[in-house]
Amino acid sequence: MRTEQSPVDGVVDSVLVPAQPPRPNPGRARARVRSRDHFSLLVVRGDGARVVRFNFTRPVAVGAFVGLAFAISVVGALARDWTQLRELTREARTFARQIADQRDTIDSFNRRAAELRQEMMGWRELHARIWEPFGPELVPGARDKGIGGGATKLPDRLSPKDEVERLAESVTEQGEHLRALDRLMARAGKAVAALPSRWPVRGAVNSEFGNRLSPWTRVTEFHGGIDINAQPRTSVRAPAQGTVTFAGTQPEYGITIVLDHGQDVRSLYGHLAQIAVKQGERVERGQVIGYSGNTGRSSGPHLHYEIMVKGQSVNPRAYLWN
Repeated sequence: MRTEQSPVDGVVDSVLVPAQPPRPNPGRARARVRSRDHFSLLVVRGDGARVVRFNFTRPVAVGAFVGLAFAISVVGALARDWTQLRELTREARTFARQIADQRDTIDSFNRRAAELRQEMMGWRELHARIWEPFGPELVPGARDKGIGGGATKLPDRLSPKDEVERLAESVTEQGEHLRALDRLMARAGKAVAALPSRWPVRGAVNSEFGNRLSPWTRVTEFHGGIDINAQPRTSVRAPAQGTVTFAGTQPEYGITIVLDHGQDVRSLYGHLAQIAVKQGERVERGQVIGYSGNTGRSSGPHLHYEIMVKGQSVNPRAYLWN
């Protein structure tokens, strides 16, 4: 008898077994680890098609990044240094021009200082000629400047400092001379102002100072002054300040005035028509002291003008400046 086997009977009874988690695949894990340690650089076209692929390990990538960062920092530093160097080069050109200008200025100053020093040496000679008439005892520094020794050749080109020092010494020396000359002129100014340098009247000179033929005896006689042509009652003015020491009449000169100008210098005015001052009066330069006439021993209207130094008659023309 044939026994039919049910389909169910043909199936092996299965036992429900809990699902087991998949076993880790060591090869796949290693691949994932390797993928984390590698980097890829793809070069693609514009349509997205890959062209070139570069694979890098992590150390290479890190080293490349560090190298790139270092290169960027180095390039930045070099660019900064180049900018500073360019600025320094520009400033150096500016300084070079300024130094050249200053050098030209210093050279010009040295030349000018040398010219001034030469000019002051000429002043020294001029001062020597000015002081010579007054005698060596009045020359400033003449008594305390003993010198001696051998001659030393000066350098052809002095430094700016030496040139300035020599110029300052010359200025100081000339300043002393000028101050001494100013003091002397202040003292001499009073004496010069007292000199009878102004014409008492303006006119032609009829008779000069010195020997002449007498208009009365036709014998040679000494004429102690000059006879100045003047119309009657022409104003006679004092040629310098002074004091009236005589105002009156003399047999020879008629109405006469005598002025004392100090320094043993006196002036005489003869043949006047009128006196405008009195004895003992102080008169100033240009002041009217009388009027010309024809009094005394005179052959016509004129002014007899005479200058006496220490009682001796001298040529008035030596004093007439204006």
